[in-house]
Amino acid sequence: MWSILKALRENPEILMESQRRRGESTEIVERAIELDKLWRQKLHELNNLRHERNKLSAAIKKASKDERAKLIEEAKKIAEKVKAGEEELKKLEEELNRVLLSIPNILHESVPIGKDDTENVPIRFWGKPKVYREHVEEFIKQTGGNIDYDVIDRLPVGHADAVETWGWADIERAAKVAGSRFYYLLNDLVWLDFALISYALDFLAKQGFRIVSPPYMMRRQAYEGVTALGDFEEVIYKVEGEDLFLIATSEHPLAAMHMNEVIAEDDLPLLYAGVSPCFRKEAGAHGKDTKGIFRVHQFNKVEQFVYCLPEESWEWHEKLIENAEKLWQGLEIPYRIVNICTGDIGIVAAKKYDLEAWMPAQGKYREMVSCSNCTDWQSYRLNIRYAEEKGKPSKGFVHTLNSTAIATTRAITAIIENFQLEDGRVEIPKVLRKYLEPIEAAPKEYLEPRKKI
Repeated sequence: MWSILKALRENPEILMESQRRRGESTEIVERAIELDKLWRQKLHELNNLRHERNKLSAAIKKASKDERAKLIEEAKKIAEKVKAGEEELKKLEEELNRVLLSIPNILHESVPIGKDDTENVPIRFWGKPKVYREHVEEFIKQTGGNIDYDVIDRLPVGHADAVETWGWADIERAAKVAGSRFYYLLNDLVWLDFALISYALDFLAKQGFRIVSPPYMMRRQAYEGVTALGDFEEVIYKVEGEDLFLIATSEHPLAAMHMNEVIAEDDLPLLYAGVSPCFRKEAGAHGKDTKGIFRVHQFNKVEQFVYCLPEESWEWHEKLIENAEKLWQGLEIPYRIVNICTGDIGIVAAKKYDLEAWMPAQGKYREMVSCSNCTDWQSYRLNIRYAEEKGKPSKGFVHTLNSTAIATTRAITAIIENFQLEDGRVEIPKVLRKYLEPIEAAPKEYLEPRKKI
């Protein structure tokens, strides 16, 4: 896989084509090529001046008294030129670095071309969805009619209405206290939230992932290495008066965890399972999922994160989505995997899969998991390299990958719609019950409708 700097110097057409596939201008790549050529030219000139300065220094030591004064004067002039050249080179390097950091990741050849999320490509389906009779025609359009499904005559109560009507969450009081898109989870949903976290961590620990509770805030420098902060600042919360941002996902502090480090090859891959609250402004989501707990400003999530050798990252990409699928198969919630198109992928990932769960009340699939191979886009910015062993010269930048395991509030919405019974109770997925059994106050087999406060 080409890194941006390697492609820029050896095959810039790769960068140009990636930009064209994204529907973006190639001007930024052309500017980077121009700056890189100029930087290398100035470096060559500066090295010649340094060589000349060194020769003069050697000559001064051997020169006679009469010659020395003349040589010293020449050396002063060369030294001034070297200083000016170093300052010019530093400015050029800063400008080149700024431009390089703004170039989106190089898209993998298998990323489909499309304008937005409506052109993402489903690649496989799992489970037998329950489809309300009036949604069948639309369901067949969404799936191509190639998967088996059960027709139901009763439309389930949507998750947004269910959580409030049956007393499992209080959105109204949360809005009074914190504003829209916040919530109080109550009783059963609190236990269910904890059960989902325990289920995901238990599974990933058995797969060899190291469990991490990361800092919930990050400095600007670290955040700028993880994503294009200029674009992302509209999404995340800034702590007033501090050089700190609340994290939008544990992926971000996990990506920055080894900033400015060289990792020994034998230590790779590094597998982390991050568990944390996530804080998002949800800017641009006006009018979308305004009710309930699906699209909110604060939620808990378990995240997979991998550092690996470049030649292993595509294999790890498939492993991470496989882990997510096993977790959702354990929950027995029907889903599909979609290959995210060029118009929806963003600038960080070279390729991304989403896992979308079937939501019977809505009659459509909704995103639950995002799984990305970021190749060396983050590690280049964060200066995370690998070497044969510590102390040896670097062999290049590691590749980083991330994938949701379970975002709890979204998982809860999928459980409510897929396991809902006619009397309003919601059956708890079997895999979660063992995490609830030791707790007297927690639900065992069902979420029981309760009186709204």
